Amino acid sequence: MQLKKPYLKNYPDEKGYFGKFGGSYIPPQLIEPFLEINEAYTKLSKDFTFINELKYIRKHFQGRPTPISFAKNLSKMVGGNIYLKREDLNHMGAHKLNHCMAEALLAKHLGKKKLIAETGAGQHGVALATAAAYFGLECEIHMGEVDIKKEYPNVTRMKILGAKIIPATKGLKTLKEAVDSAFESYLNDTKNSMFAIGSVVGPHPFPKMVRDFQSIIGFEAKEQFLEMTGRLPDMVTACVGGGSNAMGIFSAFIDDDVKLYAVEPAGCGDKIGENSASLTYGKEGIMHGFNSIMLSDEKGDPAPVHSIASGIDYPSVGPEHAFLFSQKRTNIGLCSDDEAVDAFYKLSRMEGIIPALESSHAVAFALKYAKEHKDEAILVNLSGRGDKDIDFVIENYPLSNS
Repeated sequence: MQLKKPYLKNYPDEKGYFGKFGGSYIPPQLIEPFLEINEAYTKLSKDFTFINELKYIRKHFQGRPTPISFAKNLSKMVGGNIYLKREDLNHMGAHKLNHCMAEALLAKHLGKKKLIAETGAGQHGVALATAAAYFGLECEIHMGEVDIKKEYPNVTRMKILGAKIIPATKGLKTLKEAVDSAFESYLNDTKNSMFAIGSVVGPHPFPKMVRDFQSIIGFEAKEQFLEMTGRLPDMVTACVGGGSNAMGIFSAFIDDDVKLYAVEPAGCGDKIGENSASLTYGKEGIMHGFNSIMLSDEKGDPAPVHSIASGIDYPSVGPEHAFLFSQKRTNIGLCSDDEAVDAFYKLSRMEGIIPALESSHAVAFALKYAKEHKDEAILVNLSGRGDKDIDFVIENYPLSNS
């Protein structure tokens, strides 16, 4: 199947499907609230007042555009050409603010008083708490107990910004359970609240809406790379859990002759519960209101997952990623926990950039890829900085000065 061009204008369809993936599988009491969000987004996305306000926020509050850096020392080490799109320099240190400011602005237009969301690594929570403070809204963040302990610097930041933290105490107490908890809370007050989903997952319109808000990454990067090198990159790569940062940078290159690699967390093995590599080991399934590729157990329920990076230990993947992979438009890369930590230290020591553990997965894959493709220009979406991870890394992977 040949993808229709221009891609972004043709996918998803009106019901939120990318091929057979996506859609909206939600209880009856959520149909009206999600329809309200979809109608508001469809209208506001064409409204110059909304667009200009978002442009102002991105330039004068977020600090966009973020730059591209040539990783000269890493490139020299592997004999390749590695460039980094620096989303770690976006305000609050990650790509998440790109859609959070837009979702909060949408909520404001809808007359909502409160934002509710899930978070894994805490970056979405921090970004949404930032947006809530900016717009004068209440903010409630649901986070797994395991991740609260692991990512405590971000928990502190959320509290300082005024967010209320709700621990998810069921199951594995990580990202999936945080999403479950946030959905339950939202069901109790859809009139005054908006569920601001943190990735390209969930029921329609969120996979499309978050992709559109994150596409600023790709369109900036495309223009910057052309100006910097006079050409397009040969390959673009990003880590994938739900996949918002990856869809953000992939968006601008889907119609071009550029290879796209989604890097999944291989964790510590290929058995159930040892990784979060949905596209690699999963099968079709419905979870959290959308149809995609999912890691499941013998009963067909979402399987336990693992990744060293809390932001990508999720048992499914955004439906657009499932579609693009099924159409052979994207390729899959794998990165283990140990490889991610190695890349974390290498980028820190050789380039003076401390990356998030999520982003380290993409850096690690780029290093492996560059060794085999020395003539290619590789663009990595460095989706976030590693302030949140430094205590965990030092405690579990002690620093060596050798």
